[in-house]
Amino acid sequence: MLLAFRGENVRSFRDEFELSLVASALAEKEVVRQVSWREGGRPVGVLPAAGVFGANGSGKSNLVKAMDDMRAHVLHSFRAGSPTGGIPRRPFLLDPEARRAPSRFEVDLVLAGVRHEYGFVLDDDRVLEEWAYRYPHGKAALLFRRQGDQVDLGAVERAKGRAVTELLRPNALFLSTAASANHAALLPLYGWFGRNLRLAEAHSRPFRQALTTQLLDQDAQREQVLALLRAADLGVTGARKHDLDPVMKDRLQRAVRILAGVEGEPEGSEEGPAFAELGVRLVHRGVGGEVELDAGDESLGTLVWFGLVGPVVEALADGAVFLADEIDASLHPALVAELVRLFQDPATNPRRAQLVFNSHDATLLGDSSGERLLGRDQIWFTEKRRDGSTRLYALADLDPRKEEAVGRRYLSGRYGATPILSRQEFDAAAELVASGDRT
Repeated sequence: MLLAFRGENVRSFRDEFELSLVASALAEKEVVRQVSWREGGRPVGVLPAAGVFGANGSGKSNLVKAMDDMRAHVLHSFRAGSPTGGIPRRPFLLDPEARRAPSRFEVDLVLAGVRHEYGFVLDDDRVLEEWAYRYPHGKAALLFRRQGDQVDLGAVERAKGRAVTELLRPNALFLSTAASANHAALLPLYGWFGRNLRLAEAHSRPFRQALTTQLLDQDAQREQVLALLRAADLGVTGARKHDLDPVMKDRLQRAVRILAGVEGEPEGSEEGPAFAELGVRLVHRGVGGEVELDAGDESLGTLVWFGLVGPVVEALADGAVFLADEIDASLHPALVAELVRLFQDPATNPRRAQLVFNSHDATLLGDSSGERLLGRDQIWFTEKRRDGSTRLYALADLDPRKEEAVGRRYLSGRYGATPILSRQEFDAAAELVASGDRT
């Protein structure tokens, strides 16, 4: 499970920030997962979900995108990177000094019952630092530590580590290089990034729809996919697959491999196959029986849900960390709440998968009636500073009362992270529009 993600000078985050999924004293006890992280030690309480709320343009999407950026660096820096191509990254762009400064990524996670810490610092040209530690008995045990071209190796598989060092490029991560060299001690950590931090956002929807389509061909997952499609009250009763030509089959399989990180990221403006090309039609209830609908007759909400179902089924099955940008886009708040509840409830999430999402939907924050989907330490806010950078902070830092109507107080601006709108500016803009010459 993911314990924390930290970064600095990444997208709209100029300064250091941290998202923690470690349960606090404010946690709702029924959702906390007790996770063993070292031999003989007391388990740590970990949260299954975190929701990020904020105004448009405040940077809440950039949090999950930064996590996805880290995943992409790990999975692709050696395999897809060019020896002389530098490093593609997204530093804070509104400050000339930050554009030249390095970016930092770091995760704390529990892997096979042992806490791991992994991170790196890089600029446009090279990896400046990289480190990995594990804590089998509560004390840090070095896996490797890199400073520029110098790599200090831990005690495990040193010969393999030296071989990896010979392959290492300045613009490739040691972890990425080690995985390509089949470094057994580091493969589990690398594999964690392959299974985790998958991002659901608008551009990835065709790739996610391809995954859902593929799961319909697998006996175990098919019924799970269909169950979630039916449960959403979209009128869907089933799905039927139709034959695809070999070229389209290859496209579908490539889309799934890209989503899984097995193949490199899409090139340029490459898009996944459209829903109409997937060879699947959803079956709906009709007056005289069941009816297959063409893609053009499906609602946007149905297509959005279809693209979420496959990754959610995989995440729950694997106990993985799933990222969702704009989780409420084109979906009814009640459906979004049920999606979050899938991760919150131990009965539907026995393998301790985690969900990190952002949303504008204040109903997810709860009210004073005691109905609270997210605990007080599962709620985070983003706020844009005057210089355009993003500030990430937790509701828990504001000492909310247990009975506090968080949703209502958020909308009233009590916690910040809401837009500051000027009626006068809108009126002036409207006057300009009304008086404008369209000739």
